[in-house]
Amino acid sequence: MIQDAFVRQRARQLYWQGYPPAEISRLMGINPNTIYAWKKRDQWDETPPVQRVTQSIDARLIQLTEKQNKTGGDFKEIDLLTRQLKKLHDGQPDVMAAGKKGRAKKLKNHFTPEQIAALREKIISRLEWHQRGWFDSLTLCREAGIRNRMILKSRQIGATWYFAQEALLMALRDDVAQPYQRNQIFLSASRRQAFQFKSIIQKAAAEVDVELKGGDKIILSNGAELHFLGTSAASAQSYTGNFYFDEFFWVSRFAELRKVAGAMATLSGLRRTYFSTPSTETHEAYAYWNGDRWNEKKASHKRQRFSVDWKTLHNGLICPDRTWRQIVTLEDVVNHGWKHTDIDEIRDENTEDEFLNLYMCEFVREGESAFNLNILIGCGVDGYDDWKDWKPFAPRPMGNRPVWIGYDANGSSGNGDSGAVSVVVPPAVPGGRFRTVETRRVQGLEFEEQARVIEEFTCRY
Repeated sequence: MIQDAFVRQRARQLYWQGYPPAEISRLMGINPNTIYAWKKRDQWDETPPVQRVTQSIDARLIQLTEKQNKTGGDFKEIDLLTRQLKKLHDGQPDVMAAGKKGRAKKLKNHFTPEQIAALREKIISRLEWHQRGWFDSLTLCREAGIRNRMILKSRQIGATWYFAQEALLMALRDDVAQPYQRNQIFLSASRRQAFQFKSIIQKAAAEVDVELKGGDKIILSNGAELHFLGTSAASAQSYTGNFYFDEFFWVSRFAELRKVAGAMATLSGLRRTYFSTPSTETHEAYAYWNGDRWNEKKASHKRQRFSVDWKTLHNGLICPDRTWRQIVTLEDVVNHGWKHTDIDEIRDENTEDEFLNLYMCEFVREGESAFNLNILIGCGVDGYDDWKDWKPFAPRPMGNRPVWIGYDANGSSGNGDSGAVSVVVPPAVPGGRFRTVETRRVQGLEFEEQARVIEEFTCRY
């Protein structure tokens, strides 16, 4: 009975995140008619947007509260969720009144001028130093006639959170010369990752009592289109709009995807924004980052030197190829008031090389990595689209199919290689492909906690 309630609640949360019933059915391995019956019986569509967010936060808070042996990250998340819950509770009555005042007919995905003003104020008031710099770069680039931004950034400094909301504000502009200039396109390594943008946008809209509906595409009442795409070049060529490419240093076929991105933002007044943590100097994107790709097309006397070190780019700079570049490290944001990360704790939890790569924006140099990153990335697929037998949100994602569970141990000190537990599905026929369907990092966890992760996997697979 408890298991049934959990599955039903999970299905409802996925629906509120924008997944259509048919997709929920596929992901969870549940009959579509059951999903539609739950949707109607429990009135999923009738639940107010703020109540949806509140219930999701409540569920997560209860889960964290009941967790044994909480980590530092758990306590930080509890604090963050508690504060967000209070903000929603304190601000909801006024926002609801403003949203409903004088509204004769409810339009789908509609923002009133008052709601747009309230949303803009909420977003801008929460920006940190580096996020405000990114927001200001919009004006700087527009005045300079620059439409490309390329940002190298530390992990976990709110880049996806910021750019999702920046795009929403741009989609709600009323000063565009052409309607297509409101369109926003998000491209990520996988459709699941692209849906992170969607989730952030929906939560931001819910704060001003607007419920945004749509699957891979959301159309606002003003005609603006928001597209959420995985890295499928063939499916991306027909779109037109401002373009956001998340973690572009970690995708395969970057040169091909960049060509497609250029086509999507060909028309006047459209922007392209690339942001990512660094990977290796052998990645296809590196030649675009350091200017080599731009220079190789020029005659020798027309080539220009690019300085792409932190000292040159930490405040942002328009480079010879008419691209605004910036490097933002974890130290940068902490030194400018970022309170959400304990940098000393991060240093202790990672090796020096990991810290420099993931948080200080240093690339892994050629010859320093054990494997060729481009070949490894090329082995990846978007499981949401390509693995029809994988139901990631089901109680048993692979049903009764046997799997292998691999464990790379790591001590509780957090030193050494990054420990992890992975689930591998062996091929059903000789010569078939092995699929890694889930990986959980266990670096820094006590051995008892690592054992619990393994035990959890044995119950799900």
